[in-house]
Amino acid sequence: MECKIRLGVVGTRRNIFSREDAIKYNDIILDKLKSMNIDIVDIKDINEEGLLFDESHVQPIVDKLTSQKVDALFFPHCNFGTEDLVAKVAKNFNLPVLLWGPKDESPLENGARLRDSQCGLFATGKILRRFRVKFSYLTMCDVEDKQFEDGINRFIATSNIVKEIRNLTVLQISTRPAGFWTMMVNEGELLEKFNIKVHPVTMVDVQKEMNRLVYENGQELQDVVNYMKEKMIINVSEDGVRKTAALKIAMKNFANKYGCKAVAIQCWNSMQDALGIFPCVANSLLSDDGIPVACETDIHGAITSVIAQAATMGKVKPFFADWTVPHPTNPNGELLQHCGPWPVSLMKGKPSFGAPFAFNHSHPGALHGELIGGDMSIIRFDGDNGEYSLLMGHAKGIEGPFNQGTYVWIEVENLKRLEEKLVCGPYVHHCVGIHADILPQIYEACKYLGYLTPDFYDNIEEKVKEQLRGE
Repeated sequence: MECKIRLGVVGTRRNIFSREDAIKYNDIILDKLKSMNIDIVDIKDINEEGLLFDESHVQPIVDKLTSQKVDALFFPHCNFGTEDLVAKVAKNFNLPVLLWGPKDESPLENGARLRDSQCGLFATGKILRRFRVKFSYLTMCDVEDKQFEDGINRFIATSNIVKEIRNLTVLQISTRPAGFWTMMVNEGELLEKFNIKVHPVTMVDVQKEMNRLVYENGQELQDVVNYMKEKMIINVSEDGVRKTAALKIAMKNFANKYGCKAVAIQCWNSMQDALGIFPCVANSLLSDDGIPVACETDIHGAITSVIAQAATMGKVKPFFADWTVPHPTNPNGELLQHCGPWPVSLMKGKPSFGAPFAFNHSHPGALHGELIGGDMSIIRFDGDNGEYSLLMGHAKGIEGPFNQGTYVWIEVENLKRLEEKLVCGPYVHHCVGIHADILPQIYEACKYLGYLTPDFYDNIEEKVKEQLRGE
C-alpha cells in the first residue's frame, strides 16, 4: 500500500534577472519531477511564463493549488525569485514548504549574472519567517545531481508523514489492560495538538463480527486461513486458525468502516475470556496488509507505527516491539521482542503459529520466529504532562540467544544512553522498528507537526541535518 503526495510546484523569478533563463530552468525542473514519477500541480496555465513574479498571480495560484488539493509546496527559485509573493502564496496553506534553487553559473563575460538564485533564497527564507511559515530547504545543486533527487524524495516522505498524522484516526479495541498504566493517553490533547482521533469499539463488537464471519464461512475467511497454512507452521487447532483469521478480517472491517489507519488492541486478558485467542497472529497479518496494529491498547504505539510506515511512503512495514533485556555479551546489545505480532513478511524462514509463553500457552494466537536483521531505525512517539517528543535512533541486527515470540537482537551506538532515555521518559518500553533510514524525514516532520520535539538516542543530530541539507 504505497502512498502518494501531490506536490504544488510554484517556480518564481524576479524581473531584473533573465526571464528566458528562468523559463528554461522551470521547464527543466518540471520535466525532472515528472521523470521521478512525482504527482505535481504546476502553474503553467496561470500566465504565459508559468512563473510567479507579479501580485496578480497570487490569488489564481492559491485557487488552483486549493482546488487540486495539494499536500505540499515546492518553490524553485528559477532566478532570484519574488520573496513577498512566495510568502503570500505559502501563508494560505498549512503545508510543508520546500525552498531550492538551481546552482548559479559563473557570471557572463561582461560581468552580468543570469539568476542570483542563492541570494533570492536568502531573502525568501527571511520573509517566510516573518510570515511564520515553516519551511524546509535543500542546498543549491544541479537538477541532475543525485542530491536533488534524494532531497525531493526525502521532502515528499516528510510531507507524507505530516499528511498521515494530521488525518489519523486510530481504532481502539477495548480498554487498556488494567495494570498497564504506562498505556494511558490523553485523547483530548492528541486531538487538540495533532488532530489525531481515536475511535473505540468494544470486545463485544469484535466478538459479534468474528462470529458472523465464522458462521458465514466466506471466501475471504478461507483465503486468510490458506495464507496462514502456507506461510506458517501451524501448531494450534483448526478452530484457533479460523478464529484468528476472523479476528484479522474483523479488525480490517472496523478500520475501513471508521477510516482508521492503525489499530491499538487490548490483547490480554479479557480477550481470552471473550474470544478464546490471543490476537498476535491477527495483528501480524493486518500489519502486513499496511494497517499496523499495536499491542496492549498502546495508542501512542499505533501513532508511532503510522509515522514509521509513512516515512517510507508505505513501501516498508514496521514492527511493534518491547525493549526487553540486554544482550548477554554485547555491551550495546538489546533484545527486541513481543509475543508474536510482527509481520510475517519480515521473519527469517517460516514462523510457527502457537501460543504465547508469557501466558503459560493458555490460548492460541502467538507467532514465533526471528526477524530478519540488517540496518534499522527505531522510533517512539510519546508524551506526558502536556509535552510530546519522538525518540529515534539507529540499530543493526546481531546474533543472540534463541527466544520465543517474535524477536531480534540489535546493537545500538550506546545502550547506557538509550537506557537513560527510557527510564527517565517520557517513553515507555514499547517501540517501533523499520528496515530503513527514516530519521531525516521524521526529524523534519516534527517541525511541521508542532508540539513534537525530536529526541535522538544516538549522537547523530548534526549528521541528520547534513542529510537534510543535501550534503
